This record gives sequence, structure tokens and C-alpha cells, in this order.
Amino acid sequence: MDCAYFDAGRCTSCALMGRPYPEQLAGKQRHAEELLAPFDVPEWLAPVASREDGYRNKAKMVVGGTVDAPTIGILDADGHGIDLEACGICSPGHRAAFPVLARFITLAGLTPYDVRRRAGELKHLIVTESPDGELMIRFVLRSTEPVPRLRKHLPALLAELPHARVVTANVLPEHKAVLEGEHEIVLTEAQTLAMRLNDVTMHLRPQSFFQTNTEIAAALYAEARDWIRDLAPDSAWDLYSGVGGFALHIAGGSAAVDGDGASHGPEVTGPEVTGIETSVEAVASAELSRTDAALSRLRFASGDATDFALRARPGDAPDLVIVNPPRRGIGAELARWLEASEVSHVLYSSCNAASLAKDLAAMPSLRPVKARVFDMFPQTTHFEVMVLLERR
Repeated sequence: MDCAYFDAGRCTSCALMGRPYPEQLAGKQRHAEELLAPFDVPEWLAPVASREDGYRNKAKMVVGGTVDAPTIGILDADGHGIDLEACGICSPGHRAAFPVLARFITLAGLTPYDVRRRAGELKHLIVTESPDGELMIRFVLRSTEPVPRLRKHLPALLAELPHARVVTANVLPEHKAVLEGEHEIVLTEAQTLAMRLNDVTMHLRPQSFFQTNTEIAAALYAEARDWIRDLAPDSAWDLYSGVGGFALHIAGGSAAVDGDGASHGPEVTGPEVTGIETSVEAVASAELSRTDAALSRLRFASGDATDFALRARPGDAPDLVIVNPPRRGIGAELARWLEASEVSHVLYSSCNAASLAKDLAAMPSLRPVKARVFDMFPQTTHFEVMVLLERR
């Protein structure tokens, strides 16, 4: 993939831009194998490749410039806006929406926030596209002052972007390097975006985390379900469950699912699953999905993954634990608990193979059975790797 922004030095976020994709994928596979070499992984499956461009379902853009000439992209070292409306890794739906959103910023009089002067209102635009082409658009503001104007002109925006299902105003009053604030004002009747992956529909709320690459996320969850189906656990915990991607895929049981989401083979009853997640918004999303799917053997709760495990009574440990932690990994406490527990299998999905290796070293009784790289982030050095561990 080539990128004019990268070639001109305007944006260098994609460190591998311009490098042949097969070379990128081979390098990620090699890096994962090197980091996990001390653990003698018996089977490395072929890496799962992504499309090279247009793969991001979520665009997190800084708004700069002026109210009459806004930029949607990033800021340079001096705080000036760099427009990236044609960014090649953003989805086609994003790229079609950006010019409309730029015009709407002018129409609604949303003054871009000036970082150096600490003046203005509109800080970021966060746009998520579902597999069905629907959009969630979030305006991150310094205050609620522009909200009446957003409401007034919202019909004009929806007329130009009929696929915009959820529109919100997020309030971030502090001057700090974070993406969003805690307060969310939903401006549309719909409050969630339906994300259909395989045969599972997840309901995404504004502040819920979702995997960046929809197609690779679908492959990741389908693979996890295949691996777990072979184990046939009676009970499972999905720690760091987010909006419930792993839990929802395994709790229903169901037949095997092919790449088009079609099921085949006999129905299998899923395990009893508990999902634990710190984000209240994500838990609310997951609970809505669970209710819609009528999964009686699945529950979600808000809490810290490590605290939940440490509070478990003797004998309460499940057959299987799924962990999908942030980049820091699961940490020493949870790793020690897993090592000392009676859990027979752990499915570890990691976005940081270095922290994964550190955690595996703390769980010597849980040995890898197989592993696979999923290229969630083409054009960058990042990737997801999933490992199945078995107690020996």
C-alpha cells in the first residue's frame, strides 16, 4: 500500500507503510515466534492476513483549523491541523463521511479546539462503521455549550449521512492528552451500533471498546470458538470481556461456522460463561447482546479481572479462562492465581507479544498447545496473537 501523506512526511503513524505486505506479515510472524520461543509452542498455524487498506472500523481524528476551514486528521508539532480525510487505512465509509462532517462543523459553528491557546470547543471526531455500513459519530467537545447547535442542525447531518445511526456529544473539559471524557450525550434515538460478526450480533455503545479490524476480529472469534469447541468445557470465564466478543461466540454453543457466517454440523451446547469487564458501558453493551441472543448460560458483570479471580472461592475455578488484556498483559497477580488454580485451559489473546511472553513465564504449568498471529493492524508493527494453554 502507498500513502501520499506518508510519502510527504505529513503523517508517519503507519511505520511499515510502503513495505510489501507479505514482508510485513512474515516479520510479525517471526517476531511472535522469537518472543515465544522459550515456551516451545508445538504448533504455529499460518498467520491470518488482513486487507491492506480500508481496514479500520474506527477513526479517531483530531479536529484543527478554523470553523470555516476545519481539518480532520492530526496535529503537527506546532499544534496546527493536518487534514487526513483521504487516509487509506480508514474505511471507505469514513472517507465518504469526513467531507460531510467538515461541512457540518462549519454549519453548526463548532470552533475547533486550539491546543496552544486552549480555546475553542471541538477537539476530536470519533467515527465507527459497522459491517452493515452504519455509522456512530461522536463529537468530543470541551463543554456542553455547542450541544444546542448540534441538536438544531442534526437533521441536516442525517440527511447527508443517512447511514449515521448513532450521533453523540462527548464532553472532555480537561486540557490533557486523552481521546474522550466520561460524559456522553446521545443525540439520536438509537444508542447502540449493531456489529454483526459471524453469527453473533454485538451492540456497541459509545464508550465501549471494540477490535479495530472487523474482518480480523471475526476470524479471531471464530478461531477461538473452534479451539474451545474441541475442549468442550462446562464452565468458562472471559476476563477483560469488553463488549463480549469471545463470551458471546462460545456461550451459544452452535454448530461450526464457515467464513461467510453460515453454520453447519450438529448443534452443541455451550459452556456456562461469566464475562468480567471494568467498563460499565461495555458491560451494558454485552448484556444487551446477551439478552437479544437469549443466552441463559451467560452473564456479564463489571469489575476488575484480577480482583474477580482472587475473590473466587476454592473449587469455583472454571474449566477454561479466556484473557484478552490491554497491552500491559494480565500482570503478576493474575498470572500467579492462574498458575496455582485448577483451571485446565487458558485462551490468551494478546495485542503485545512481549507482555504475553512475560505472563507465560509466570505460568510454567500452563503450556502452549498452539498459537496463531492475526494481523489486526496492517502497515504498523502491531498485531494480535492468540495462544491456547493447557495445564501439564
